[in-house]
Amino acid sequence: MEDKVKNILESDLLEKYLLGTTSTEEDLRAERYISLYPEVRKAYHTLEDNLKEFASLYAVPAPEDSKSTILGNIKSSHQSKHNRLRRWSVAASVVAIAFAATSFFFWNKNQKLSEENMQINHQIALLEENFNNKLSDLRNQFIVKNNPNTKKYSFKGNRTKNLKAIAYVNPVKKLSYLNIGSLPEIPEDKSLQMWVEIDGKLESLGLLTGSEKDKMLAIPYKEKAKSYHITLEQKGGNIVASQDRAIGEVAIK
Repeated sequence: MEDKVKNILESDLLEKYLLGTTSTEEDLRAERYISLYPEVRKAYHTLEDNLKEFASLYAVPAPEDSKSTILGNIKSSHQSKHNRLRRWSVAASVVAIAFAATSFFFWNKNQKLSEENMQINHQIALLEENFNNKLSDLRNQFIVKNNPNTKKYSFKGNRTKNLKAIAYVNPVKKLSYLNIGSLPEIPEDKSLQMWVEIDGKLESLGLLTGSEKDKMLAIPYKEKAKSYHITLEQKGGNIVASQDRAIGEVAIK
């Protein structure tokens, strides 16, 4: 910093600026130095005072016609400074607009990153939940298949021989699973629906689509369950079972 100020003071930039012999670039440089550094500003004012004193000592009356020329030069100088200030104002406006645009860009970018981060976290949470559910289901399947307290019940087909299904029930662990070997083909306007009998009434356990074949399908464990039923219902299922369309059933002892 001190070397920079020293170089400015040792140069003739301030004298040239005071006498008006500097270029536009030198004008800007001199004005910036005067504004930034107190030592430069002090030296400039000293030169300014010395120039005024020198001018007053050696002044001679000026010709009358020079008055208009001087006033014209002053006006031109003021106009030049006005134009310079105007350029500065325009430049400052451009910088302000650029800064605002840049700030908005980064703010918008940050908002998008925050939203993407939230979406990623949500997806991770769903994946973790799905993984935990599958892990729990596999553990329950292992228990049902290997626990000595599990009882197996084979469905008996009423109208078809193509129904092969086994219900696994473990009253100790309170787990119920259905393993489907095969299901009968049904019309496109019909659905197969599974039911559980409790206190003489059939409660729906949902529809069977055929995709459950050779899989262990978890079904709600019912403490008072007496039997399981599969019926042929209208497309989408029914609220009340059509017992006259029973496909198969199995009693639970």
